[in-house]
This record gives sequence, C-alpha cells and structure tokens, in this order.
Amino acid sequence: MSNTMEQKEMETVRELIKDIDTAMLTTVTKEGLVSRPMKTQEVEFDGDLWFFTKKETNKYDEILHNQEVNVAYAGKSYVSIRGRAEIVEDLAKKKELWGFAYDKIMQTTYDDPNIVLIKVKVEAAEYWETGSFTKRIAFMFKRITGQNAQSADVNETVELNK
Repeated sequence: MSNTMEQKEMETVRELIKDIDTAMLTTVTKEGLVSRPMKTQEVEFDGDLWFFTKKETNKYDEILHNQEVNVAYAGKSYVSIRGRAEIVEDLAKKKELWGFAYDKIMQTTYDDPNIVLIKVKVEAAEYWETGSFTKRIAFMFKRITGQNAQSADVNETVELNK
C-alpha cells in the first residue's frame, strides 16, 4: 500500500473519531467478549489509539492474555476499529498524555506505578457514515500482519439495506 493511500485513510479515520471523547473497548476473556467505555487520548491519530487504565483492572489482564481488541466509536458516524493492544508503562508517554481530568477520574497521578497505557495498533477500520453504506479501511493491515494489502479488500464499499 502506498504511503499516500495510507495517509489518506489515516486522515479519514482521524476526521471520523476526532470529536468523540469516549469509545467502547472490547477485549477477549475466557467467557467471551467484554466491552467497556474508555476515554480516548487527545492526540493526533497516527494509526495508534491510546487509553489509560490501571493494572488491577480486568482489561489489563485480558490484554496480557489476548492482544486482539476492537474499539467502537459512535458519533456523527459509527467507526469500528480492529487492532492489537499492548500495555505501555513509559513514564514520559504517560506524562505527555495525562490531563487534569485524569487526576479526578483515576484518583491518582500519571507517575503512579499502577497507571499504564493501552496502545492499540490499528489494523483495520470499518465505518458507517450518515447514509446507507459501509466502507472498510485497512491502512495499517500490512504493517501489523505483514500480509499483502490487496488481501484486505482496501476501501471496499458494501451497499446495505436501503
């Protein structure tokens, strides 16, 4: 996939999710799938999504055992993002992303060793704009899986019920 195409697709996802503060993060458990609301970090989307969490949460353990996740956004458009999550404990990155609101939400500070970041490396995004069609974006698919971009049906448009 060309860098131009990848950049255009990243800009599309960036535009679709930029004003949506809360996403639903879905992880895999022994019992099945679990979703919970998460505040997306206010950073320029570059193919990765960032979330804060604590080590004592179920999602922390779930990601350690299975990195496949889905992140769903609902706003003017609906966006479903598939990716692989990793736990990041980089103090400088936590400081960079931390905001005043987290002091109250997390009831601690960014340098608390119990606070970690979840980094989701986006593999593919599917979105529904206002209207009756679905578009798929697989801009990061090649980077993450090493597979040929053509096999991901890049920019496929599927007509839904009208």
